[in-house]
Amino acid sequence: MTAAPAAWSWQGQAAAAPIAHNGRMSTSPAHAAGAAGSIAEFLRTRRSRLHPEDVGLPDLGGRRRVSGLRREELAQLAGVSVDYYTRLEQGRVGNPSDSVLDAVARALRLDPEEAGHLHRLARIRPDRTRTGRGRPSGPQKVRPTLARLLEAMPDVPAVVMGRRMDVLAWNRAAVSLLGDYGALAPAERNIARITYLDPASRTLYDDWVGCARENAAFLRLEAGRRPDDPRLAELIGELSVRSPEFRKWWAEHPVRDKTSGRKVFHHPLAGRMELVYETLRSADDPDQALITYAPDAGSPSEDALRMLLAWDADRPRPSRPVRVARGGGSVTDGH
Repeated sequence: MTAAPAAWSWQGQAAAAPIAHNGRMSTSPAHAAGAAGSIAEFLRTRRSRLHPEDVGLPDLGGRRRVSGLRREELAQLAGVSVDYYTRLEQGRVGNPSDSVLDAVARALRLDPEEAGHLHRLARIRPDRTRTGRGRPSGPQKVRPTLARLLEAMPDVPAVVMGRRMDVLAWNRAAVSLLGDYGALAPAERNIARITYLDPASRTLYDDWVGCARENAAFLRLEAGRRPDDPRLAELIGELSVRSPEFRKWWAEHPVRDKTSGRKVFHHPLAGRMELVYETLRSADDPDQALITYAPDAGSPSEDALRMLLAWDADRPRPSRPVRVARGGGSVTDGH
């Protein structure tokens, strides 16, 4: 889920120069409005995935001018008029009911995350995103409980992820596996930014494409939740300009939350490691997530990780094993 920071430096290897963050990059109103994406774009991409035979409709033959379902076919499946669905897809329905949105979601075969995204898009106020009224939210502070959990897991690589996939805190084991986030400027400690813009991430992950696509899908989910977040819009704009892969996958309107799974790492010191990752969120503060990486018990990956952490234990280390990015972006020892 995370990727090796650009300032990653291993014994005997020169550290790559951190990717310069263009603090002067402007976020146009178009970027702000396009961060979440319009409901029209989302519905069109989902219509294009389905064909009449997929949803039990007869294919009457003839040349189809659109890829996937026509608007009238989708309206029939959802039980609404063609005119109403057309206006909905064009963003001209001011306050569609939950029942209508649920019917459209079922017709499009949306999964729960996509259905929730559809509901959020339908509630976005176009005047707010067009005029860029959103203000940057204040800096996040790591929950003390999460900081203590990081410190209590010295042998489990773990990071705390905040809004926009910013890295808020990490433990020593995460530095060993993923790189030293403390060597990066505060604005560069972002999982998606590192994944797409740091060349080291492409060799760290066995399936970089899958990892990068997951990050794009999570950012799309975040954008639906925070359509007027100017810092999120700036990040999406930067990635769209600097990464052709991000630009391509973003246009597909993927939507996916961070959950759990397996990732294969190709570490420059420990070699191949297959680790299980878990994303743990507090019910009263879902904007912060603890992401952990652990090998299967008794596996070669467990031996490789143990060797890596033992080697790293001999290197100079901070007085405390947890590093926390505080309010202004500085890094302090956890406590």
